[in-house]
Amino acid sequence: MQGLGRIIIDEKAETGKSYTLGKEGVNALAFWEARAGEAVTVSDAGDRLYRARLIDTGGKTGTRIYVFEEMGEAKNGPEITLLQALPEKERMELIIQKAAELGVNAIVPFKSQRSISLEERDSRQKKAHKWQDVARRASKQSRSEFIPLIHPYCPFADALDISKGASLKIALWERPGIRLIKDILSDSKKDRIGKAAILVGPEGGLEGEEMNLAIKAGFSPASLGRRILRTETAAIMAVGLLRYELAS
Repeated sequence: MQGLGRIIIDEKAETGKSYTLGKEGVNALAFWEARAGEAVTVSDAGDRLYRARLIDTGGKTGTRIYVFEEMGEAKNGPEITLLQALPEKERMELIIQKAAELGVNAIVPFKSQRSISLEERDSRQKKAHKWQDVARRASKQSRSEFIPLIHPYCPFADALDISKGASLKIALWERPGIRLIKDILSDSKKDRIGKAAILVGPEGGLEGEEMNLAIKAGFSPASLGRRILRTETAAIMAVGLLRYELAS
């Protein structure tokens, strides 16, 4: 499943016991930049989630964790990829933070006809290099078992291509006569959705030409209602709706 830093215990876990992580578990732990004594969320061979404390970071006994709390099943619905037109100022950081808290698996920042370019943003203040770190901190705070993968900033067509494996694709578009996102989700065969993608344009929305390309790529235009929302509000609301409606 997409997402970084999934720490898996190679056996069924029990609270009150300690476990030595295998090589893959150690590699996953590195994404969290955790220190001895810090708590992380792990999953076990039975696909259940636990909170565990890092008690040893690679001495003679290897990297060990102590499991102290069970959190339930690891499954939380399909993977969700957010395709996000790059907004101005610090809004991208807010989108990444809140989307990570809501359990999005990947975020793809892209250049649309109406959005600012990364070059324009970097000329004012370089922040793109911090995006993955923003996702890590938000995932820690929300006790997630993974960190969303932040894809490199890319052209619109490349963002569409990244989402081609999704079985449910929704593109937000505020135009008269567009179906509400809740109606599209109600009509979806939720148990058959393994991956979903949500496309969010910039302030002012996507151009008609861009929406035509999205439709050709399998996206269904959808509305969040009559209110005109900022791009960050629309992204957070849409991801929250998908995670809530498609959760298993």
